[in-house]
Amino acid sequence: MTNRVVILAAACVLMLGVPAWQAQNSPAQDMLPQVEQPPAQEQQMQEPPAQEMQPSQQPQASQPQEPLAHDSQAQESTGQDMQTQESAAQPAQAQEDRGAMTQDSEVADAGSRHREKVSSKKSDKPVAKEALTNPVLWQDPGDVSSKDLFWGQGGQQRRPRAPFAFIREDLHGNNPKFDCRDANGKKWSVKLGDEARPEVVASRLLWAVGYFVDDNYVLPKAQVRGLKMQRKSSKQKGTTVIDARFERKQSGQQKIGTWKWRDNPFFGSREFNGLRVIMAVMNNWDLKDSNTAVYEARDRQQQFFLVSDLGSTFATTTIQWPSIGSKGDPSNFERSKFITKNDGVVVDFATPSQPRGLLAKSVGFGAMAFVQHSKMDWIGNNIPVPDAHWIGTLLGQLSHQQLVDAFRAGNFPPSEIDRYVIVMESRIHELQGL
Repeated sequence: MTNRVVILAAACVLMLGVPAWQAQNSPAQDMLPQVEQPPAQEQQMQEPPAQEMQPSQQPQASQPQEPLAHDSQAQESTGQDMQTQESAAQPAQAQEDRGAMTQDSEVADAGSRHREKVSSKKSDKPVAKEALTNPVLWQDPGDVSSKDLFWGQGGQQRRPRAPFAFIREDLHGNNPKFDCRDANGKKWSVKLGDEARPEVVASRLLWAVGYFVDDNYVLPKAQVRGLKMQRKSSKQKGTTVIDARFERKQSGQQKIGTWKWRDNPFFGSREFNGLRVIMAVMNNWDLKDSNTAVYEARDRQQQFFLVSDLGSTFATTTIQWPSIGSKGDPSNFERSKFITKNDGVVVDFATPSQPRGLLAKSVGFGAMAFVQHSKMDWIGNNIPVPDAHWIGTLLGQLSHQQLVDAFRAGNFPPSEIDRYVIVMESRIHELQGL
């Protein structure tokens, strides 16, 4: 009995000492205070203006005027003295002008960073219902069997183009990320690590059946000029990144906030339940509210709801400690359960499941994650059978080759692709049989 009391007391102490970065990523906004990270990195790394991507244009120096031929020797001497004084004054004046321009530029950049920071804070909060004019979660995908799952929504024409120039590091989230600009001046969010490849595959599948996603691509190797990261990754070698996910919003849209799984305009609808099912199909266990997004069209006539972070897919059914093998792992994906209950009326899925054993394995350090993920299992439970069957029929229109192409887009090796596709086809078949 005494040992149990001691263990419980230790767990409570550790829960209070959970690192601030976990609180920053927590969806339980009402329960836990948010810890604002200092914007030191943003102050150090300013976004290079678009013209830096172009060859610089050097201003032509003014040429000194020659003295008139009819001037006397004294006049020539006086003219030379004046020119000497002017030429000596020019560097000082130029330096003063450059200093003033630099000050103005720094003030402008600071203002830009401040506005971006304020905008970012607002866009991390759930969108108020009164701000929604025409919310949309799903659209008719048309002919699913004709979609190109290798290039995805953006197609080949919207893929990122080298060369790339580093803008700044993004210190949010658990994976190394940074922003860069490509040869066309387009800004991309780049993610490194074990979430990069599965995230692209998941977005291809969601887009194929009518859900909204970002344009994203995996680049097997890319050189990023000026790349400088605080958080290191095995997928970075100097200024070269490997298997990096490049992502950007569609043109004409901006993020205005997030949405809640338990409280949204689509709760209980067939399309919302279909989204819950496809999360289970892909074993997406990290369904925090902070991993959602609401984008608004430029004319503010439509708001698009999407799951914006899809990296915790195609592996386990819940968070693991340590996290190795919980994202993009074919062996864990093969071993995982899919449908856990079907009474003919509603169906339960294994993902997301309760994080049993997390506290013990993490010796209490996973307390925050345990609290978060213990409240997510409802998302995969009590889904009406007809709604699960509906999304199964849409996924069933995908051919074997389309599924292969989706995993090829994530740059998975052929031997792993075959294993993933076998599991996917089995699960789709189960849904169609409901």
